[in-house]
Amino acid sequence: MRSSPEVEWPVTRGGAAPSLFHARNFFFYFLLCAIWIFDGPAVAFAQGDSAPVPAPGSPPPSEGKQNSAELVSRDEPTTFKVNVKLVVVRAVVRDSEGHAVGNLRKEDFLVFDKGKLQAIAQFEVEQPGALTAKASQKSDQDSVPGSFGDTSGDTGSLPDVPERFVAYLFDDVHLEFGDLAQVRNAAERHFATLRPTDRAAIFTTSGLGNLDYTDDHAQLHEALLRLQPRPIAGGFGHDCPDISYYQADLIINKNDRQALQVALQEAASCQPPIPGALPPDPAPIVNGSSMRALSSGDHESRIALGRLKDVVRNISRMPGQRSVVVVSPGFIAPKMEYEYIEIIDHAVRSQVVISALDARGLYVILPFGEITQSPLRPPPAAKTLVRTAAASAQADLLAVLADGTGGVFFHNNNDFDEGFRRVAETPEYSYVLAFTPQNLKLDGSFHSLKVTLKSPQKLSLQARRGYYAPKNIANPEEQAKQEIEDATFSQEELHNLPVNLRTQFFKASDEDAKLIVLAHVDVRRLRFRKVEGRNDNTLTCVSALFSRNGNFLQGTEKIVTLHLKDETLEHKLASGLTLKTSFDVKPGSYLVRLVVRDAEGQLMSAENGTVVIR
Repeated sequence: MRSSPEVEWPVTRGGAAPSLFHARNFFFYFLLCAIWIFDGPAVAFAQGDSAPVPAPGSPPPSEGKQNSAELVSRDEPTTFKVNVKLVVVRAVVRDSEGHAVGNLRKEDFLVFDKGKLQAIAQFEVEQPGALTAKASQKSDQDSVPGSFGDTSGDTGSLPDVPERFVAYLFDDVHLEFGDLAQVRNAAERHFATLRPTDRAAIFTTSGLGNLDYTDDHAQLHEALLRLQPRPIAGGFGHDCPDISYYQADLIINKNDRQALQVALQEAASCQPPIPGALPPDPAPIVNGSSMRALSSGDHESRIALGRLKDVVRNISRMPGQRSVVVVSPGFIAPKMEYEYIEIIDHAVRSQVVISALDARGLYVILPFGEITQSPLRPPPAAKTLVRTAAASAQADLLAVLADGTGGVFFHNNNDFDEGFRRVAETPEYSYVLAFTPQNLKLDGSFHSLKVTLKSPQKLSLQARRGYYAPKNIANPEEQAKQEIEDATFSQEELHNLPVNLRTQFFKASDEDAKLIVLAHVDVRRLRFRKVEGRNDNTLTCVSALFSRNGNFLQGTEKIVTLHLKDETLEHKLASGLTLKTSFDVKPGSYLVRLVVRDAEGQLMSAENGTVVIR
């Protein structure tokens, strides 16, 4: 190593204390890096080393130490200016034939928050594409000196890295056997149509029989065979009176007199009359049955929503196009609006589309109840009305989830083959609208949203229907970390900073290799802030490694503080700065994700790369 005679770069050996960066139950260790400068202008940071930072109150450093402070790596979190009040809305516009429209502009949309027109601060047209599959092999094809057994940079042919991830959530808590059998057979045929760059996962609301993302059709087949109804609370279909979760909600939560009267009449008919005795009061029976039905229904709905929330969080960490397909007969979720709107909010921000398939198909409510009910207790006409309303209400939540995230709700149709085809597809175009609410109060209140077009022109629009105001201001540092983390697990390539990605690998043996990720930054094109004659900025660089099925394997984050003299910026770093991260890996196919963010410009770049180590 040789250093410039005008700038001395002291290096302290030794590991730095790691901090945690949570992702899919793994942790990013914030490893510091050593700073080296060569006669050439590139600067490389080696994983695991750090440069010292002068302690507060220390005596003025010598000229050499002043020079060393031009480039410093540290483990302190970088603070970005984040607008925590920004509300993001995803909208899908379709023509009369159901095709997504992608030629609209910001001026074509109107967004209302509680009936008040909002100014659209950010607008973007999204078109899912093969961004991950297009990741080039940014690898050095030349041999790199080292002590490894094989220093070849040849990465082989481009692998079939995952481009699209689809999570199929089967609601086995609410599904009945007949409905499940039909959708399971259709799902089997649907999985046969998956492309080599697709990865599918099977999850259940009961949490049993899950299968992680894979392209192995045999594993998908076995997971489908394991599906079966798993009601948690047990059925009440043969109880008398037969009070459903929906009817119990009307009686207990909404004080609906008609629903109560229907239950009282049915309860009275359940007890055969005793000669010479007064008929028993049906009110206690109805109250007890209603409370049991409400409690068990609440429990199942919360479990189903909790599993959906987990699936959305899970898929938001996958590096590709993301969709969730909910296969369910539908269910109601009274007093759980905050929970499912929070799911919609997280899905929209993470570019996750939720679609739903109503497993009941084209269903009909029989006038005298279901066949499974006892013929001794045929319900009156009013009971049929309650059951019809319940069946309709079960579909409402599925529709809200699909509308709010730009997905498709397939219902009232027995063609499940066509249903799976539609719900597994994501819209060809979608619009992301963001606004800052006027005079937003941090009270956790619900805000109704309405998105319309100035000139509908026989177009239909779907968008989320509301959001909850925050109860407090989020920590800007945590918001910044979340923004970087979201970009790390996204498929999108961003080029807002002058950053290029390259990879190299060295094979120590047939079983072990070291993968090198190089991030080259054109420092002179960054935005700097002048402080005491120096050029200040801070770079946060995350390098992440994913398997061929998109599972996160390893990741590091480097925070580099720049405090450069004009001379250093113009001459010593004229060709840029190179940040280096290494991973110990086994032979195989990998997806590399690089994200770089600067503090002054608050800009971000993100690139994908693929590597095959044979």
